[in-house]
Parts: sequence; C-alpha cells; structure tokens
Amino acid sequence: MAAALRHSSATGLYDRLLRIYTEGKQGILKDPFPFESDVQVRFIGEGCKSPVESFWNGSSMIFIMEKIGHEETDQNKVPQISTADLSELSQLSSCGPVAVSVTRAKQLISLYTITQNPFMTHLKISNPIVLPPLWVRCDGSDPEHTYWLGAEPLKTGNKITGINLHTVTCNGPIADKTCFATLEELKKVHKIRHHSSVVTTKGFAQYELMRSTALEDTIVESEGNIYVDITWNTVDKILQMPPLTSTATLNIRLALGDPRSPIYQLYRELQFLLVLAEGMKTGVTEWPEPLEAESPVELVQELLDDLKNKLDVFNTAVIKNDPEKVKCDTAAVDSSIKSLFSERGDLDFAEQLWCKMRRSVTSYQDLVECFTTIIKSLKCGEIQPWIHQGSSSLLSKLIQQSYHGTMEAISLTGITPIKMLLEIGLDKMKKDYISCFIGQELATLTYLDYFISSSVGLQEQIHRVQKLHHMLEILVSCKVFLQFKHENLFPLTQSCIKYYKENPLDEKHVFQLPVRPAVVNKFYQNEYPQIWRVEISSGHGQREIKTTWQLSTNAPVEHMTVNNLGFLCDTTINGSSEERVHFIAVAKCSHVHFT
Repeated sequence: MAAALRHSSATGLYDRLLRIYTEGKQGILKDPFPFESDVQVRFIGEGCKSPVESFWNGSSMIFIMEKIGHEETDQNKVPQISTADLSELSQLSSCGPVAVSVTRAKQLISLYTITQNPFMTHLKISNPIVLPPLWVRCDGSDPEHTYWLGAEPLKTGNKITGINLHTVTCNGPIADKTCFATLEELKKVHKIRHHSSVVTTKGFAQYELMRSTALEDTIVESEGNIYVDITWNTVDKILQMPPLTSTATLNIRLALGDPRSPIYQLYRELQFLLVLAEGMKTGVTEWPEPLEAESPVELVQELLDDLKNKLDVFNTAVIKNDPEKVKCDTAAVDSSIKSLFSERGDLDFAEQLWCKMRRSVTSYQDLVECFTTIIKSLKCGEIQPWIHQGSSSLLSKLIQQSYHGTMEAISLTGITPIKMLLEIGLDKMKKDYISCFIGQELATLTYLDYFISSSVGLQEQIHRVQKLHHMLEILVSCKVFLQFKHENLFPLTQSCIKYYKENPLDEKHVFQLPVRPAVVNKFYQNEYPQIWRVEISSGHGQREIKTTWQLSTNAPVEHMTVNNLGFLCDTTINGSSEERVHFIAVAKCSHVHFT
C-alpha cells in the first residue's frame, strides 16, 4: 500500500511539473503552484535569476520547491488540494521563500528521481520527457545544516542515464578563522568520497571595489555598487589572492542620484527637468527649494541688461564666468573628473537663461513673468541674443524670428510656460552630454543620435536623457574611483549605449566589462573578499563530480536569512577584517546511475 501511494505521488508530481514546464516555456505560467498540501513549485525560466546560481551553473531552467508560505500556517488544518484545476491552485502563493524540513525535501527528491528513472515503467507515465532539474529549499534544522537539496537528470541524447544529487550545507555567521578547512583537507575528503586519485581546482573571488576607495585623501563610502568577479585555475590555498593571470569581470550597478557622485549637481539639474515634465503631465508642479536668493525675474532682468550693454554678445557668453553654469561638487572631484566632464564654455542665451531660472523659479507665476519680460525685450529689439544652430525649442524659434523683426504671438497660459522652460533645459542637457561623450572620444554623434533625437515626444526625449545620465554616472565612477583609462572607458561606453538603445532605463541593471586583473588589483589586494570559493573536481563530462567550498561575508542562502533573522540580528558584525563574520557553505554532489 505504501509503495502504491508513493508511486501515485510520483505520478502526480510528474504531471504537475510537466504542466508547469510546458506553460513556463510558453510564457503563460502563473506560479507558484501547490503540490499536495504543504509544498509549492516555482519555475525559473531562461534569463531569470536563479537562487542556486552561487552553487550550481547547470541548466538555465529549473524547478524550485518550497513550503507554502501562508502566515500562521497550521499544517494539520491545510486542506488537501485537488490536482484537477491548476487555475485555482495558482492563486495560492507564499509571502516569501519558506523552507521545508530535510526529511520532506528528501521525499520530494526521491519522488522526482522515480519519475526520471526510465526503468520505472509501472508508473505508466504517458508522455515521459527529461524535466528540468529540481531544487528543494531546506530549513537547515539537521545536524549538517542543509539548506538545499537538488536533483539533476543526466542524459545521453534523449535517454536518461542517471541523476546527479546535490547537497548544499551552510554554517554561520562565525568569526573564528581557525575553523576553516585547509585545501588539502577538502581534497582528501573529495577523493575518499568519490574514489578519485586526481582532482583539479578552480578559484573564484568577488571583491567590492567602491566601499573604501580613496579620493583626494578622503575615504568615499559606498554601498558596494561596483564589484569585480575573478576566476582562475589551480588554487594553492584557502583565501588565495587571485593571480594576475586570472580572468576578471567588472560588475557595475549604479543608481541615479547618489549624493556622493561627482556629478550629483548635474543629477539635480536633471531632476528639475523631470519636475517640469511631471507638471506637464499632471498639471501639478512640485517646485524645489530655490538655490538663489534673488528672484527669477531679477536674475532674468540682469541677463537682459547685460546683453543690452555688451556689443559682443558671443564673447560675453564665452568669457563670462557664470556661477550658474553646471558645476560638479568640487569637494569630491579631482582632475580626473574634470578631464571627463568639464563645463561648456559656449552656453548660448537660452542655456544661460535655463541656468538662472532653474535655480530660482518657485512658481508657475515666476515662469509667466520671466518669459513675458523676455518676449517683450525681443519684440522691442532691445536684445538680439546668440543661440546655437539647430535648437528646436519654442524660445529659440522666437529668437530666430526676432532677427527678422517678426515674431508670432505666444499666449503664456496653460502648460506653455512650463513647456518653454522644459525645452530649453532639454536642449542644454543634451549638448552637455554630447560634449562629454564626443569630447572624450567615447562615442560619435551618429551613435548618440538615438538619445538626442527630437523626433519623439518630450517625455520620451527626457527618458532618453535619463539614460545618458545613467551612462555618465557609470563612466565617471569608473574614471574617478577606479582611474580607468580610455582603453577601458571606450568598450564600457559602447556596452552601455548598446544596452540602452534596446532597453528602458533600469538602475538595477548590472553592466559587465571584462578587464585585466592588473587594472583593478590595487583596489582589492589589501581587501577582504565578499565571496571566495574553490571548486574541487574529478572526472569528466557527465561523470564529473564537484565539491565546492565557499566563504562569504553575507548569508549565501536567502531563506537562511529569513529563518535565522533573530539570530543574525543579535550578532555583532564589525567591519574590520579581524572581527569580520563569515558564512561557510559547502556544495556536494553524487551520481546515481540507471544504466
């Protein structure tokens, strides 16, 4: 009877996984899907982040099984769920990753293994196929502190020949370095367990590069937005420093608007653009606090008076040391940032006007009064300001018309004043970014055309300018903090441009750049790695067996953090390497052969 129930459960699991797999590939899946009364299944498709990628780099599609995460769940009161109607089952979802006991996980892995064994013909599976690997979250309550169990079918062609069984255990946080195993001890255990005489080793280390980078004799603290991942063959010892012959990849994820950014003032200018854009959409403008004591009308009048009194308007615009020009925070900038992003010396009248108004305007009425004053001066011929060729703003068109003594009538009502200011700001910022990218020979005007095109709506133009700013944040950070040269900045720029021509703005996207370790090793050679890992392997192909030992400063298992939240909160973590706490994770695998 017990065997019959087990086989029935195995068949039910196979049917469930097959349905989820089919719908997942078609993109119509609504997960998670419960299985029996206590467990649910999630499908991780291609391109999705896998919770086990730190320990396993196999199939791009996997199943994750975990406990149904109802609040205050009483397993004795959970009703038996029918397998007939998946649409109803999909409505049940957990409030977060919740683990099952190791005993339950072993049962689920066993059921999955039965379904993949081609010799279990008595199960009468009508459509046997090789399913994606299955991983089960465990609660770590066993003596070994097991947090994952996995099963991965092995096949030759379309024929399943066996199963790879994976186990991931984890201990921590601990501060005692003396409990670390030696590399020789790890090799010995691997050889005994897998009857191997020859093993190979591969190392991996991840370092946070921006956390304690010095700039102008000042330590610039960051949230660790730039990491370097390093891999190498033949590990000599635990916590070995990666050799310079390693393969290194920079991982960059920077959010817009970090006050510590050297171009934070430029970001604030961009934010004012976004305020105006939002005001156009909603009719409500959240004006920021003014940065100038003088009123905008007074500042605009000063600009107009200056133009009236100067014969050489162009030279005035170039030579004048206008304090309203976009500036970087000089307290956080050295010569390297100035060489990448310098002030433009060719601000035309509209751009100077933007610089004054954005720092002083606090109301819609301010806009009306400023533009009324300007239009009056243009109509009377009191000024004939210089503007850049090709400017598409309404104010620029009025200025061009004033050259010929004819100006169309403009009603400064509704969103017109906001749109006028938005347009001149947008024009100016586009030129700022163009000046930077082209001036540093990081991109051509043709390559940037997508980002500066005026053939799309204003809202889309602003969205693309945000992309330009995000790219500049990345380049500036690498230039200033990592002291990158053109040979590294150029391919990084091309990668960013390519991504943003095809994707929307995404501050969480990780931009990657292969680099030589020698380019960045001075930033991590005296630092402690965020992750250090060694893979010990024996065998080849499908018979390859791995043992992975990993040290990390953060919990490597997300549901471990949840399950031990109280314990972790009670642990004092000091940032110094002497008192740094660690998590030690070990991933092991073994083969079960069907033939």
